[in-house]
Amino acid sequence: MMGQKQLQSSPQLRLVMAVAIAFWVICVVLVLQRYFNFYPTYVSFDQGIFNQVFWNNLHGRWFESSLSSTESSSVMQGELPNVAYRRLGQHFTPALLLWLPWYALFPSAAGLSVLQVTLVTAAGLVLYALARHYHPPDLSALMAVSFYGAIAVISPTLANFHDICQMPLYLFGLLLALEKRRGWLVGVLAILTLLVREDSGVVLFGIGFFLAVSRRAPRIGIGLCVLSLGYMLAVTNLVMPLFSQDVSKRFMIEQFGQFVNSDQASTLDVIRGILSNPGRLLVEVVMPFDRTFRYLLGQWVPLMFIPVISPSAWLLAGFPMLKVLIQREDITALSLHLRYAMTLVPGLFYGAILWWQAHPQFWRSRFRRLWIGCIILSLFFTITSNPNRVLSFAIPDSFQPWVYVSPPRQWQHSQAIRSLLAQIPADASVTATDHIVAHVSSRREVLRFPMQRLQNDRQKTQRVEYAIADLWYLQQYQPAFADYRKSLKEAAEAIDQLQTRRYGVVDFQDGVVLLQWKAADDPTALAGWTAYRRGVTE
Repeated sequence: MMGQKQLQSSPQLRLVMAVAIAFWVICVVLVLQRYFNFYPTYVSFDQGIFNQVFWNNLHGRWFESSLSSTESSSVMQGELPNVAYRRLGQHFTPALLLWLPWYALFPSAAGLSVLQVTLVTAAGLVLYALARHYHPPDLSALMAVSFYGAIAVISPTLANFHDICQMPLYLFGLLLALEKRRGWLVGVLAILTLLVREDSGVVLFGIGFFLAVSRRAPRIGIGLCVLSLGYMLAVTNLVMPLFSQDVSKRFMIEQFGQFVNSDQASTLDVIRGILSNPGRLLVEVVMPFDRTFRYLLGQWVPLMFIPVISPSAWLLAGFPMLKVLIQREDITALSLHLRYAMTLVPGLFYGAILWWQAHPQFWRSRFRRLWIGCIILSLFFTITSNPNRVLSFAIPDSFQPWVYVSPPRQWQHSQAIRSLLAQIPADASVTATDHIVAHVSSRREVLRFPMQRLQNDRQKTQRVEYAIADLWYLQQYQPAFADYRKSLKEAAEAIDQLQTRRYGVVDFQDGVVLLQWKAADDPTALAGWTAYRRGVTE
C-alpha cells in the first residue's frame, strides 16, 4: 500500500506506521495473554460462538452452532439446543466467510482475536489515506493517531471477537473509493458492509443520507439509502425467519420492545412504533442522561470534540447513534468497551475530516497541542477503565473491597484448567463455563454450563460426555460483585445436580471441577471437591 520512498520522504507517514505497528503489537499481546490466562470478560461466551461458527464453516456446516442455539428463543421456551442450529437466524453475517482462509491458517479462538486486531489496524491506515485526500500530512497523521487512541476503537478491539470489527475498514475504504471516483469499489464495499450484520445497513444508510442531503453525491446517496433500507427489511423479514424466529421473538423485543405492544415484533413493527411515538423516542434518546452523556463524551474526546460542531458528523453518525441510544439494553449499547461503540467511529471521523477541510484557518500549533492532549486523555480513560479486563494483571478489578489476582496466581490457575482440558478428547461433547467455552468450542457438540442435554446430528437427545466448571474465579470476585456471589451459588448447585444424574467427579484442581458422564468418582477428586464445596457455600 505504501512504498519505501513514501516512508522515507514523509515523517508523518512513518509516525502513522509506527503507531499502527505499536497498536497491533500491544493489542495482540493483551488479547492473547487474557485468552491463554482464562481471564473472564462480559462477553467471553461470544468468543466461543464465533469460533464454533468458523469451525463448522471450515467443515462445510455453514453457520451452524450448538452454542448459538443455547441463545435462541426456542431454547428459552424449553426446547433443547441443536447442533444443526444456524446462527443466521440470530445475526445474518455472511461476510465472515471472507475470513475463512485466515481461520484455516489459524484455527482457534485466539486466531480470531488476532484477526480482529489486524482488521482494525488496517482501518486506521485507510483512514490516513482518506484524510490525505483532503489535508496535509501533519493533520492527516494526527487524525490516524486519534483513531488508534480512541476508547471506542481500542476497547472493542480488545473485546472478544465480534463481526463489527470489519466495518471501519469497509466504510473508510468506501469513503476513500468515493473520493477517488471508483464507483465499482464503492459498490463492492457497500455490499460487504451490508453483509457484516443484518443491522449494518443503518450505518450505510447514514452515509447515503449525508451524501444526498449535502448534495456531495446525491444519486449515490439515494442509491445507498434505498439499498441499505431495502436490504435490512428484506433480510430481517424474509431471509432470517427461514432459519429461526429469533429476530422477531428475541432481538427486536429485547432491544426495542418499548416501542411495541407485543411479545414479538418485526423490524417494520418497530419502525412504525418509533415513528408513531416521538415523545417516547425523545425520552429514550436522552435517558439515562448520565450514561448517555458519558458515552458521547468518550466518542468525542479523541477528536478534540470536533464532531460536536461538525454538521457532517451529525449527519453521518446520526442514524447509528440513534440506534445505539434507543436500545433498551443500555448497559451493553451505551458501553464504549463493546462492539456497538465502533459503529459510530467511521461517521464521526469522516465528519471531523470534512470539518477541518471547511475550517483550515484553525489548523495552528495551539490546536495541535490541544488535540494531542485530548488523545492522551482518551488513552488515560481507556487504560484506567481496564477495557475488557485485558489489564487485570496490573489493575485491581475492585479497590473497595480489594479484588486483585496477581499474574503468577492467575497463571497457576490457568495451568490447572489446562490440565483438566487435556483430559477431554478432541471430539467429545462438553459443557463449560463461559470463559472456558472458547477453548473447547472447536467441536460439534458443546454447550454453556450448566446445560448438559442437546439434540445431535441424528436429532436424538443426548447428554454431553464432559462438564468442566471453574468456580475459583467466581470465588475471587464475589466479595465485590453481587452477581458473582449468585453465580457461585448456582454453579455449586448445578454440579450437585450433575452428580445426581450419573456424572462422576473425575478431577478437581484449584476450584475447577471436571465431571464425566457415567464415570466413577475419583476418590481424591471427590474429596477435594466436597471440601471446596463446603468452604465456598458456608
